[in-house]
Amino acid sequence: GGGDSEMKEAAPALSDEEKRQAEVFTKLRQILSGETSIGIHLEFLYRNNKTDMLILNNIKGALEVRNSVTHQATVFANAVMHTGTTVDTFITENLEWLKRATNWAKFSATACVGMMHKGCINSSLNVMKEYLPQPGMHSSPYSEGGALYALGLIHAHQGAGILKYLSNALRNSGNNETIQHGACLGLGLAGMATGNEELYEDLRVVLFSDNAVAGEAAGLAMGLVMLGTASERAVEEMLAYAHETQHEKIIRGVALGMALIMYGREEGADTLIEQLSRDKDPILRYGGMFAIATAYSGTGNNSAIRRLLHVAVSDVSDDVRRAAVMCLGFVLTTIPEQCPRVVSLLAESYNPHVRYGSTLAVGIACAGTGLQEAVDLLEPMTKDATDFVRQGAMLALSMVLIQDTEVRNPKVKEVRALFESVIKDKHEDVMAKFGAIIASSILDAGGRNVTISLTTKAGHKRMSAIVGMAIFVQYWYWFPLAHFLSLTFTPTCLIGLNKDLKMPQMDFISNTRPSLFDYPPMTEVKTKAAPTKVATAILSTTAKTQARKKTEKKEGEDDKMEVVKEDAAEDKPAKPDADKKETSKTDKKAAAGDKKPAAGAKEGGDKKEGDDAKDGEEKKEEEPEKKDKKEPNFTTLSNPARVLTAQKKAVVVPAGARYEPVSNKLWGVVMLKDLRPDDEAQIVEVTVPANAPAEKEADEPPPPPPPPLLLPRHGL
Repeated sequence: GGGDSEMKEAAPALSDEEKRQAEVFTKLRQILSGETSIGIHLEFLYRNNKTDMLILNNIKGALEVRNSVTHQATVFANAVMHTGTTVDTFITENLEWLKRATNWAKFSATACVGMMHKGCINSSLNVMKEYLPQPGMHSSPYSEGGALYALGLIHAHQGAGILKYLSNALRNSGNNETIQHGACLGLGLAGMATGNEELYEDLRVVLFSDNAVAGEAAGLAMGLVMLGTASERAVEEMLAYAHETQHEKIIRGVALGMALIMYGREEGADTLIEQLSRDKDPILRYGGMFAIATAYSGTGNNSAIRRLLHVAVSDVSDDVRRAAVMCLGFVLTTIPEQCPRVVSLLAESYNPHVRYGSTLAVGIACAGTGLQEAVDLLEPMTKDATDFVRQGAMLALSMVLIQDTEVRNPKVKEVRALFESVIKDKHEDVMAKFGAIIASSILDAGGRNVTISLTTKAGHKRMSAIVGMAIFVQYWYWFPLAHFLSLTFTPTCLIGLNKDLKMPQMDFISNTRPSLFDYPPMTEVKTKAAPTKVATAILSTTAKTQARKKTEKKEGEDDKMEVVKEDAAEDKPAKPDADKKETSKTDKKAAAGDKKPAAGAKEGGDKKEGDDAKDGEEKKEEEPEKKDKKEPNFTTLSNPARVLTAQKKAVVVPAGARYEPVSNKLWGVVMLKDLRPDDEAQIVEVTVPANAPAEKEADEPPPPPPPPLLLPRHGL
């Protein structure tokens, strides 16, 4: 204690310079740990959130109430569309509908809350407090397990602050497999790539308890914690256990865990790959394919591609063949243009599993590129005879076209319409619907401000994205693993920071037409009135009788024509057709400004209102055309700005601006040099302070009591 007080007394003597240095080091630590950029991205995603709620509501409205698969997909779609934005209005508005989720659907739905608050690393316990296990209170283990998983998703790869809490939750789970499952996945995510031996031991205890559900998550989490360490001890223990256990789920979890341990090891992983690929158990061979994917991801290594292609056509297990083709996508992430060519023949295979694998391979390799060859290969596969191939094709299309605009790629409109028609089609298979729902949410992921990219802007591999994608594709066996998709999202932003790491108010110029990279237009509500235009089916007999009546009418009219002319002055009721002719005449007169009888004026007036409306519509239609002609050839973007990957080459700082970037790269988070440091700086007001959770909640639109979501505390 004495030493401390001496230190405190000595503190003032540390001079201002020392204090300044301490501050600098703190900032540096936050930047290197990623904490600063997480806070900035969180602010950007919240501020620029442009989610089209009508798309979600239309999906929800188009589906059958009783189908749990599509219900689950819709809850997940909402989480994908709002990943990282902290906006949960859809949940609060649809509580009753959400309460239909039970058991594992409830687990998954609670984890979705974590996706929406991804990056709230300082307020995560506050966000999830409704659902987390609490001493003395027993709620549904599914919502508790889901909440622990959600904490992992919020802290993915940034878990220093939450590991202790999750470890305790795992120890206190009382051997409840659901809570253990959630806690293991949460620990794996938060402790990703830390190589933390203590965590590994905790997870190994769960694995060796030989419970299928908990063991699967433990095997996967052991791989996540030891990600890329190539730890021989871990691999030996896991492989030995995979041969001992009878549970398929555990074998699969362990097989994937071993693949993750070999992440980025290239030739260093060959021994294990060889061992797994020759194993008699197809699940371990499946793990071997993913070991090639993680070890050689983004290398385009020829021998890896050759091996995967060989397995894709020769293995006896459909699962292994499907995995082999899919893994080609990981190996080719840095050369996406090669992937459609490599899998083009496999995409025509007689085996639907191989076709499905080839769709996802293209989706993974070409994610976010909008590559035309990829779209050309995937589009026909959305009409495949097998339901899950259609599902894969739609998911892959959405990955390729994420954030692409209709102006740049007219295919986007067709693809959106395709997803919508599949969702609304009552006779469509549920597997394909599932794919269409998730695919339509991927197109608008993260409030339309994120893209899927497995490589960084400089061309390096993004570890968490590759791992996230490898585990996302396991949704085939176990849907809650789909939430790993949130790891693959990167905000497409340009955020300038001054020396205090604050965002100054400033503009950037993009030398492109505004429509080229703008947000997609919001869906309009009036589509509901459209069905009035649907032509009614006319039977052939009806058509014949109508035609007969028309001819009779014409003959009758010819006879009466003279009589009508004579009696016109006496205002006798004429035939409806004649009436119409008269009104149109009076209409013309009205336009010419002629005087006419009051009755005619009334009719003409009514008619004219309609005409005016039509004219208005025509004018409205003409206006956009005029706008197009006069559309400026640059766009002004204010800090923090949304800049798409294809747009970044066109962005510049305007001449004479107060700030200039320190480096030439205008993309992502950019440091700015103040050329007029003596003037007062205008700072962008922060709306979601990552460090002040309580205030943030008050900011949200009508503050509901933290939603008991589908997850009332005492079960349903």
